[in-house]
Amino acid sequence: MRESRPSARRRSLRRLLAVALPALALTVAGLVVAPTAGAEAAPATSHSSRATQNAKALTDPQRQTFHSTGTAGQKVPTTHLCATAEPGHASCFAQRRTDIKQQLASALAAAPSGLSPANLHSAYSLPSTGGSGLTVAVVDAYNDPNAEADLATYRSQYGLSACTKASGCFKQVSQTGSTTALPANDTGWAGEEALDLDMVSAVCPNCNIILVEANSANDTDLGIAENEAVSLGAKFVSNSWGGSEAAGQTTEDTQYFRHPGVAITVSAGDSAYGAEYPATSQYVTAVGGTALTTSGNARGWTESVWHTSATEGTGSGCSAYDPKPTWQTDSGCSRRMEADVSAVADPATGVAVYNTYGGSGWAVYGGTSASAPIIAGVYALAGTPGATDYPAQYPYSHTANLYDVTTGSNGSCSTSYFCTAAAGYDGPTGWGTPNGTAAFTSGGGGGGTCTPGQLLGNPGFESGNTAWTASSGVITNDTGEAAHGGSYKAWLDGYGTTHTDTLSQSVTIPAGCRASFTFYLHVDTAETGSTAYDQLTVAAGSTTLATYSNLNAASGYTQKTLDLSSFAGSTVTLKFTGAEDSSLQTSFVVDDTAVTTS
Repeated sequence: MRESRPSARRRSLRRLLAVALPALALTVAGLVVAPTAGAEAAPATSHSSRATQNAKALTDPQRQTFHSTGTAGQKVPTTHLCATAEPGHASCFAQRRTDIKQQLASALAAAPSGLSPANLHSAYSLPSTGGSGLTVAVVDAYNDPNAEADLATYRSQYGLSACTKASGCFKQVSQTGSTTALPANDTGWAGEEALDLDMVSAVCPNCNIILVEANSANDTDLGIAENEAVSLGAKFVSNSWGGSEAAGQTTEDTQYFRHPGVAITVSAGDSAYGAEYPATSQYVTAVGGTALTTSGNARGWTESVWHTSATEGTGSGCSAYDPKPTWQTDSGCSRRMEADVSAVADPATGVAVYNTYGGSGWAVYGGTSASAPIIAGVYALAGTPGATDYPAQYPYSHTANLYDVTTGSNGSCSTSYFCTAAAGYDGPTGWGTPNGTAAFTSGGGGGGTCTPGQLLGNPGFESGNTAWTASSGVITNDTGEAAHGGSYKAWLDGYGTTHTDTLSQSVTIPAGCRASFTFYLHVDTAETGSTAYDQLTVAAGSTTLATYSNLNAASGYTQKTLDLSSFAGSTVTLKFTGAEDSSLQTSFVVDDTAVTTS
């Protein structure tokens, strides 16, 4: 039987005093107040509390269940929420399943059908943090009078933080920026708006959202709304609408879509093979559609081109008018080729959406109307684009950071890759679907710049608990363990009883930067043998970076270096978690940390 050692008992005494003495002082002063009976937790309002709540919701194992609604390419009955566009106008691409009964929140007995926020994060390996302080705009036509209330229901269902007008998280404006003189209501476009808002929330729940409603679905009004979204400060703009190409579209490019430093995503269309505008604008990211289903592979998911029939599936094709951007190098199309990337769109494997204006609550939606806001949210997780960049080029420099979709087609074409998936680039899915956020940052190919620096606050702990969130007694100048430098360090565990300590700090890694996380670690243990009884885990968000144990015990400190470059463009929480078992202490002592960018 293993026994605790005296050093563990001394460690326990230090902790006891650290916890008991402040409480004793408050008691003597008469300041201890019992909790109010029935008191509830305050809603998450600050960036940090919102981020904590959302990360918990996205990683909760109980929320990972996938409620399947069909198989890839299965013909399921849907209603197209918007009519086919006339020349000079756009149509929204949202489709709502009619074979799955819609349910109001009050009547919902089980989790909604369709892909949830946690499902999307799992499928696309997205971080559970990031996006705080950034704004995604959704541009649509006409007004949804229930937009805020329906968004609240969606977010509440999945445990996400509230996003309201009162808090400043959500804003709903006209094409001129008015919050009161909104356009006429429309039951079709309202469903599109609900889908867009829900998908942005699902992917980037920490983001603020602006819904910009054009007066009508004509190209001019939607273009004015596009410019308004950018003028209001959005660095990410989603557009789930489009129509046929026209000779004058390059003029609209200049008027409405040429916004360097802004990631503008546009749906590729739902009419199967064939190019559509504004997805073929040289200044936007054209987003194709896939069918997404669970799989027994390492990823846990698999994707194919969304194609239901000759007239239904993701759009793709070679533009007849827009010039080819310099960063697009496929050889078969001399002009702009559609698409660039893709995400789930097949209604048979669709997403859960809540809409009560024109809808009757929870339903399953599809169309490339879903994929465009998903990708806008991924861009936001990746961070603010370079000021002079057109972010559509970013995935072309990071193709290894996408899930390559290699099966399926969306029709017949003379140049195979225009309509058929293949290894590497193809029209229906572009370079593929998100595998994390790295493909959506400037990195080495987007023209962004990185200012070298050190990002952590209080890196050597000499200012006590400043900038860090830690278990009681972790950050200390206790002489029982020496610091690497100065007097303070972070001492996790060392009790010789079942115990867990944590130490964390959130850090924003600029887009376009390489980043490394370094720290000095000393492991002191009373354990013997070759079993890892006690462990220290180092994580960035939901990603485990490294694990150490009593087997790493050494007499002094060793510097550790972990790569954070894949988190460029996002805010991520770095966390140490030390867990001890029931006997024989192990102390994990951390000091002189740094996150350096280059």
